Amino acid sequence: MFRKSMAALAFGLCAWPALAQAQTLTNLAHPAPEGADITLLLTDGTVLGQSAANGTHWYKLTPDITGSYQKGTWSRLADLPNGYQPYAMASAVLADGRVIIEGGEYNPGSNFSLTNLGAIYDPLANTWTMNPAPKGWGFIGDSSSLVLPDGRYLLSEKLNVKMAAFDPKTNTWTKLTSTGHNGMNSEETWTLMPDGKVLTMNVEKAPHTQLYDPATGVWTDLPKTPVSLKGPKCCKGIDYGGKHLYHPPGEIGPSILMPDGSVFATGGIPKGENTAHTAVYKNGVWTQGPDVPNHDDMGDNFASLLPNGHVVMQGISGRLYEYDGVSQIKSTSFNGSGNSLMVLPTGEVLIGGQAVYASPGNPDPSWAPTITNCPSTLTRGSSFTINGTQFNGLSQANSFGDELETFTNYPLVRITNNATGHVFYARTHDHSSMGVATGSMPVSTHVDVPAGMETGASKLVVVANGIASTPVDVTVN
Repeated sequence: MFRKSMAALAFGLCAWPALAQAQTLTNLAHPAPEGADITLLLTDGTVLGQSAANGTHWYKLTPDITGSYQKGTWSRLADLPNGYQPYAMASAVLADGRVIIEGGEYNPGSNFSLTNLGAIYDPLANTWTMNPAPKGWGFIGDSSSLVLPDGRYLLSEKLNVKMAAFDPKTNTWTKLTSTGHNGMNSEETWTLMPDGKVLTMNVEKAPHTQLYDPATGVWTDLPKTPVSLKGPKCCKGIDYGGKHLYHPPGEIGPSILMPDGSVFATGGIPKGENTAHTAVYKNGVWTQGPDVPNHDDMGDNFASLLPNGHVVMQGISGRLYEYDGVSQIKSTSFNGSGNSLMVLPTGEVLIGGQAVYASPGNPDPSWAPTITNCPSTLTRGSSFTINGTQFNGLSQANSFGDELETFTNYPLVRITNNATGHVFYARTHDHSSMGVATGSMPVSTHVDVPAGMETGASKLVVVANGIASTPVDVTVN
């Protein structure tokens, strides 16, 4: 099972003594006060981080006036309600801007519990509210989850094939049909596809793979992966709840939807082998990808899609690697110390609460959001609707495996004052779609203009997964 590393609390991010790389890793000027087990990008451009020292504590990273997260500052937010101190839970930012967390492999700390507790954070009120589990669900733990294109939050129950959807408009759960799933849901990595379906690599029944259609509730079998992506079972059984025994089926790695529509899937080191493999899925066909260097293991680890189309991933050693999107995985000279990865609006990747990672190369212009309709005059403290295409980017852009989801497939609005160069993020909410790679489909989001931002001529962009649209001219009054 994945275990929490507290190394980042004791020392900063370190570099391996390797050849110089074009990539950079820069420690934050102000690291998170208690480290960060997981970070989530809020729709006002700030970052929500869970303390690595105490799971009830949460902090916010605010970029400085130039838009730099590396020079940003952390502030303490509201604590989770008493009794809920999860580690390795399911998580997502909802279309209305709130944050949902469900379950937890451990609660609290090192107490293996597969808890069914959950909570929702409201950034406007700075409050956490407990969120009851779907009726009859006793154990959620480290379950797979994601937000569907229609805004519903899809969640699996870890120990069987049950699924449910949370509707943020009504704050209610609906049980969903889950027909034809291979084995139990445990440890599976979910990837949202452009057509709104969900790709998974079965773990208990590896190397089978499947596609879930939320409209029908049916899992359709796909070809098997050409190489094993599953690490070995960790043990004969783990006691939880005082009267239950869980048999972990093994670990799998993160999977990322790439700009060309393929899915890059990584794995743990299979039983009896000494090298972790990868596989690439495209148009219904799996092909073998490049092996992971250094006999490193990708099982239960983080990965993020960079704006240049590469994937940065972290091995179990902590070492960071880059997949070039075509055929090679190369070691970087950096170690992420077991921290989470998440793409920032700047195109950098936030490494826990410690550092930012950057890789050179510009995105293809066709990957960017496009603004088709935006008011030319914005009034501080008011709201407006902005229209365009591809506001959610081409991918969820981040992955871990079954839990600790840090997806960023939703639009942010960044406004830069022409005279001062100062940067302001306007809170977005109630996006018309949470789909990925939506192409020419018209989309929109609501935008709240900050009451305290600077006035005057400015440039406005929509940002998705660190890729900004062509700017439009606006005047803030």
